[in-house]
Amino acid sequence: MSRRNGRWTVIAVSVLTATAAISTPAWAQTLDRVRTNSALKLGYDADARPFSFNAEQGKPDGYAVALCNKIADSLRAQLNLSKLDVEWVSLSGDAKTQAIESGAADLVCGAEPVTLTRRQQVSFSIPIFPSGTGALLSASSPLALREVLQYGEPSSRPVWRGSPARTILEHKTFSSIAGTTSEGWLTDRIKTFQLSATATPVNSYQQGIERVLDGSSAVLFGDMPILMDAAARSDNSGNLIVLQRHFTYEPLGLELARGDEDFRLAVDRALSQAYAAQDFRTFFTTWFGPPDEATVTFFRQTALPE
Repeated sequence: MSRRNGRWTVIAVSVLTATAAISTPAWAQTLDRVRTNSALKLGYDADARPFSFNAEQGKPDGYAVALCNKIADSLRAQLNLSKLDVEWVSLSGDAKTQAIESGAADLVCGAEPVTLTRRQQVSFSIPIFPSGTGALLSASSPLALREVLQYGEPSSRPVWRGSPARTILEHKTFSSIAGTTSEGWLTDRIKTFQLSATATPVNSYQQGIERVLDGSSAVLFGDMPILMDAAARSDNSGNLIVLQRHFTYEPLGLELARGDEDFRLAVDRALSQAYAAQDFRTFFTTWFGPPDEATVTFFRQTALPE
């Protein structure tokens, strides 16, 4: 090989190495960082009960938080670490995605629907819960409205003009949780069916419940399990109804950085082992009550084999 060719070879290798370093994000080797620092940064949403919330003295708690604690235990074993310090970071709204992208959090433990739009920014673990958009109404709401939302039409109503379902939904104000998939779904439904209705986003489930109770909103749309928990904990729980219908199917997952397949594999392994464990039914019951057969089947099919 000539000196000239050798020189160009060295330059080419240097350029390729530099390019690879530039194109590889700092967070791409999460497991290496966790192994080196013996530390794991976990984000959580303090307003997503029963998945994640602040318990006594501001300590994070909830179903997703408990799952992430299991993941931390699994990572400690997988990486042969004598200890693993866990740092919890409270996040909300867009801050969750931003924390993953910036490396401020290695994993977000909350109630995040797995959607194509979200997957443009972050990656997801295998699903942690079968969820979707649900509806909460006042117990004093018109029966016809409840029937239309539950079944798609009223059970027995005279038809004066047009569709009875459309007539019942017209000129209503509906609320959804701002920044969630429920907000986009509600706006799309109103537009698709060309309803003369108003979509009003709210900042929290509590605010949405208050609007339903005072009559300023006819319905609150949000994540079904969070709606059910919020209604059960409300001081006016006896005046609230959560319909037994999923308007969308949106399994929930844990957010992590895109392109970090080794870390995702470790997280999915930990979750699969948790789902397959004999005590998982008891673990699940702590947060949601005894699972029905469909839920048991969901976790059985979600767990990945070795």
